[in-house]
Amino acid sequence: MNGKIFIILFVIFLVVLMFSLGSGRYAIQPAEVAAIILSYTGLTGILPPVPPEKHQIFMNIRLPRILLSIVIGGGISIAGAVFQGVFRNPLAAPDILGVKFGAAFGAALGIVFFTQSSVGIYSLAFVFALVAVLSAYLLARYSYDPSATVLVIAGIVVSAIFQAGLSVLLYLADPYDKLAQITFWLMGSFHTISWSKIPFTLLSIVASSLLICLFSWRLNIMTLGDEEAQSLGIPVFRWRLLYISLSTLIAASAVAVVGVIQWVSLIVPHIARRLTGAEHRLLIPVTGILGGIFMLLMDTLARSLLVAEIPISILTSVLGAPFLAYLLLRHNRG
Repeated sequence: MNGKIFIILFVIFLVVLMFSLGSGRYAIQPAEVAAIILSYTGLTGILPPVPPEKHQIFMNIRLPRILLSIVIGGGISIAGAVFQGVFRNPLAAPDILGVKFGAAFGAALGIVFFTQSSVGIYSLAFVFALVAVLSAYLLARYSYDPSATVLVIAGIVVSAIFQAGLSVLLYLADPYDKLAQITFWLMGSFHTISWSKIPFTLLSIVASSLLICLFSWRLNIMTLGDEEAQSLGIPVFRWRLLYISLSTLIAASAVAVVGVIQWVSLIVPHIARRLTGAEHRLLIPVTGILGGIFMLLMDTLARSLLVAEIPISILTSVLGAPFLAYLLLRHNRG
C-alpha cells in the first residue's frame, strides 16, 4: 500500500509538472520544452529550434520558479506536520511561534530603509523570523514551565509585539511606493525568483527537511504526551526544541524569499494524514511530496489565470478557509 501511494503521487507530480512547464503568460508547447532540454544534452536538430525569447523565459524565469515552488511547498508542509505532531494539535503551524509576523516586520523594515537591496530585505525577514521564535522560546524557558502550552502562549505574545511593529512601519511607509510593495509581499508571490536565490533556499529547506525525516520516528513517541515520552527515556524538551528549530528554519527561509504563504502548512499535513495515518516515518515524506505538488499547482494557477499575477496567498486562502470549516464541522460531529 505504501508503495502504491508513492507511485500515485509520482504520477500526479509528473502531470502537474508538465502542465506547469508549459503554462503561463507565454505558453510553451511540450515539444518546445523537450527541444530546450535536449539542447543542453547536445542533441540538437531532432526537434525544431525554439525562439530565443522562449528559451530565455523557460531557463531563467520559469524553471527556477518551478524548482523553488516545489521545494518551498514541500518544506513548509513538513514544518506544519511537525508542529501538529509536537504540539498534538491539528491546527498548529509555524505561525503560532511568531515566524510570520517576525519575518513580515523584517521585510517591511528592509523595504522602508533598503528599498533598492533585495538581499537586505530577504536577510532582515529571515533574521527577524528567527528572532521571533528565539524570543518565544526564551520567554517560555524562563517561565520554568517546559510544556507546549506555555510555548504557544509565548508565541502569541511575540507575534503581537511584531504585529504592532509592522503596523507602525505600514503607517510610516510611503503610500505611493513602499506601502504597496509591503502589502504585495505580505500576500506572497514567486515572481521575484531567480537562480541566485536557489542555493540559499535549497540548503536551508532541503537540509532541514532531511533531518526531520531522519528523526521522524521520535515524533511518534512525542505524540503520546510528555509524561509517556519521558517514561520511555525521551528528553522531550530537547527534542521539541530540535523539531521546532528545524521547522522554523524552513518557514523563515520560505517567508524571507517569497513572502507570507497562508494555509499550506495547515491543510497539506491533514490530507497526507488521511492517506498514511499517523505514522510519521511515512507521513513526513508524503507530506513533503504533496506540499510540493500543491504549491506547484497553486503557483501555476497564480501566473496563468489572469493577465496580472495573482498573489499566492489569495489562492491558498480560497482553499484553506473552507478546509478549516470542514475540520471544525468534522470535529463537532466526532
